[in-house]
This record gives sequence, structure tokens and C-alpha cells, in this order.
Amino acid sequence: MTQQELTVLNLGQSLDDLANLDPRGYGVCKILYKASREYTGAPLSMNSARKLCDTVKEGDFVYVMTGFVLRPYKKAEMDGIVSSMLLCRALVKAFGAKPIIICPEDNLEAVKNLSACVGLHLFEDFETLKEIPVSMGVITFTKDASKAEKQAEEIIKAATPTAVISIECPGANELGCYHNAIGLGVTELEAKQDILFEKLQAMGILNIAIGDLGNEIGMGTISDTLEKYIPYARRGACSCGCGGGIAVKTKADNIITATVSDWGCYAMIAALAYLLEDADIMHTAELEKEAVICASRSGMIDMYGWLVPAIDGFGLEINLPIVSLMREMVISALKLKTTCKTWFEKVEELHYFG
Repeated sequence: MTQQELTVLNLGQSLDDLANLDPRGYGVCKILYKASREYTGAPLSMNSARKLCDTVKEGDFVYVMTGFVLRPYKKAEMDGIVSSMLLCRALVKAFGAKPIIICPEDNLEAVKNLSACVGLHLFEDFETLKEIPVSMGVITFTKDASKAEKQAEEIIKAATPTAVISIECPGANELGCYHNAIGLGVTELEAKQDILFEKLQAMGILNIAIGDLGNEIGMGTISDTLEKYIPYARRGACSCGCGGGIAVKTKADNIITATVSDWGCYAMIAALAYLLEDADIMHTAELEKEAVICASRSGMIDMYGWLVPAIDGFGLEINLPIVSLMREMVISALKLKTTCKTWFEKVEELHYFG
């Protein structure tokens, strides 16, 4: 194992560990992570970052799918939208890509406001998006299942991507029903983005799914674990009477699980920053704060319904340090490559890491 391989392995694992801190203490993130890590065979954040580095080129379209609408408020939640917008920034900085947010109408105001916050010009016209640097796009996806396939085909035809990344994006179970975290039905509230994700996957497009429970697109990859250990996931365990559970049908080729989906996305962005040797691809805590507040002021709600700058119940007091730690880890790993070379060599000689 080379010094670079050892760093990639251990930095990736450290980023995963940060994304899976368990402040609540109920362990769901640990259950999901064990299954995801076994499936992937490598640290999740670094695996997906490497796939992006191998795939995405300048000018490429990349779909970023998000937008979970919560009952009874019928408003979109904070988790997913904040990291999706910061990921768009990272994709532009890293590759000069053309990211396109795909979300329900409920997220549109936040996308418009956050685009300025993260420094990107926003367009709904793909031709303009192609021409203007430092830009991103947005598409609102239908909630009408009868219209979803046609819209998916139209989007792909207009702007075929080289990658699709789903972040806290609701997915249907095998019966076509969508659920919230406690098994209540939310089918009528959610955009039917599953079909777009599945079409792209069938085309061989690089696909990455990020989730934190099992009711999000892509989490069907670890369905056995969901159905065995996650509340409301097994068949008949949901509260809506559909006869299924919250575990989604859609699988992904690459998955990231975390305590909060946004944290999983941040870990992937940090891994990108390391692989491309540019720490500024990873946003600062200051930008995180601005983005979370901007999303809150744009109508996005915390998981518990509050119109406050918090994500899944976690306020700025925990979100900002996590971002700072991830960014500083990247800076340290890049800065100390030469300084710590001898130590790397000694560790390698003893073959603990293979």
C-alpha cells in the first residue's frame, strides 16, 4: 500500500465517521453504515468522490436530486437542499461542471435564494446554462405519477448528464407508496423522481444516493438491513395501511449513509477536495452558516417543523463544527504529505492496513 492509498483509506474513513456521529444516541446511523460499508467495500465518501473524479468533465451536466416535503406542514425540509446547493458549488469548482438541481416546486424559492448564497448564476434554460460560466440549473419535477415518465424522458433528452446524485430525495416502496420517518403516507406530497433516477441508472450513468433512514431513493441497496433493523421498514410495518413499509425499492450503484444526509454529502465534498488537492472545493463553516440561515428564511423547515436554521434537529452549534473539522482534515492531509512521509513509511512496513 502506498502513502497515497493509505491516506485515501484513512481520511475517507475519518470523514465517514464524522458524518455518522450519533448525537441522538439511538444508533440508526450505525446500522445503516455497517451495511453500506460492507456493500461498498471502502469508505463511502471517498468511493463516491473517486467515481466523480473519474467521470465528470468540464461542461458536463450533473443532476442533483433532492426535496423531501413534510407533513402536516406541506413544506420541504432543510436536510438535502442545503448540501445539494453546496455540492453544486463544489462541482463547478472541481470540474467546471453544469449541475442541475431537480426538486419539487416546494424547494424552488430556496434554490433561487441559495444559488446567490453559494455564488452561482441560476438558469432554467439549458442552452443558456451551457454558455454561461459559474452557473447551475434547476428543474421542478412533477408529483403526478402519470406524468413522471414523460417528464423524465424530456429532461434526459434536453440535458443528458454524466452523473446523477440523489440527496435526501424521497423514494417509493415496492408498492409505489412514499413514507415519512414514522411510516405515515406522504405519496401525494412528493415529487416522483424515482423514475428519472432509475432511467439514468439503466443507461449506465454514474449514480450516487445519499440517505439517513431508508425512505430515500437508492436505499433499497441495503433493503435486507432496513427490513430487519429499521423501524417501520419491513412489509406491513408502516402506519399508512398500504401493506408495505418505508424501505424504498430503488437501488443505487453507490450509496452514502449518514446521521444526516447533508453530513454524508459534506463528507463526499471533502473527499473531492482532497483528491483534487484543492481545499476550497470544501465550503467553510461561514458559508455553511449563511446557507442554512438562507434556506430557513426561504421557507425550508427543520425535521420537527420549526422555521429555524437547523437540520434534522441539529442547529448551527453542531453543523458548523462538523464542516470545519472536515475541511481542516483535508487541509492537514494535503499539508502534511511531505512532513509525515517517514511515519507513513513506518506504518506501511508493519502491514496493518494490508
